[in-house]
Amino acid sequence: MTPQNTTDPLTPAQAFDELYTFCAPALVRQTYLLTGRREPAREAVERAFQLAWQRWPQVARDRDPGGWVRAAAHDCALSPWHRFRPRYRHPEPPPADPADRALLDALLELPPTYRRTLVLYDGVGLDLPETAAETEASTPAAANRLTHAREALAARLPELADPVELHHRLRALASAERVRAARPEPVRRASERRNTFWTRTAIAFTAAIIGATTLTVRSAPTHYEAPIAPAQAVQGVPPVGVMGPLSRKERALRSKLQAKLRSAAARGPDRVTPEAR
Repeated sequence: MTPQNTTDPLTPAQAFDELYTFCAPALVRQTYLLTGRREPAREAVERAFQLAWQRWPQVARDRDPGGWVRAAAHDCALSPWHRFRPRYRHPEPPPADPADRALLDALLELPPTYRRTLVLYDGVGLDLPETAAETEASTPAAANRLTHAREALAARLPELADPVELHHRLRALASAERVRAARPEPVRRASERRNTFWTRTAIAFTAAIIGATTLTVRSAPTHYEAPIAPAQAVQGVPPVGVMGPLSRKERALRSKLQAKLRSAAARGPDRVTPEAR
């Protein structure tokens, strides 16, 4: 039998699984430092990898696929919409170690942008330009955020004024929590289901728009109909005259006519009375 060639290129699914297996466990622990919550940190990482699988050709060609996923996970974890989720209304159990608990409380009191900059620089170990690029800030702005974040932590925990000690404490805090990532296969399947759902939703929405447009075209009038003008009063017409009281001469004439009509009715009309010749 011919031995299997070990230099065969990986399939997209295999390459994704390799990236997930390598990056996901550490990334969940890093995201925990941003949120202070175990399950939301895992969900943010899974959502980032689902986005990566949907855009895998783009992510696979990126010069740093792990950095692409990390940026997406941090964006998901720090989204302001999480505050409306019922899960965020109930606090999670804090770390068992009092020192870790104090450090996590100090981290969560920092503004999200300062916290993210501190975790990337002192926790992950990125340099300042990379930290600025990942947080979409200029290098001076990232340096300013890092300085203020370190000062705020040192004010509460003086022993963390040393950057080396801060780096060790951040890594120890992230490693002490048992936050595990899921397997890569369920993440890929969830991404495919979500992609199928949104594709079908887009098709249904497009069909609804086409149907509504067709109905509008068929029921719309084909010629212009002038609107009926509102009624208006006609000007310049004399008012209708009203009969007033009769004069003495008119009353005498009326009495004479009435007497003549009564006498004619008694004798019959003249036109049927024969006349002698």
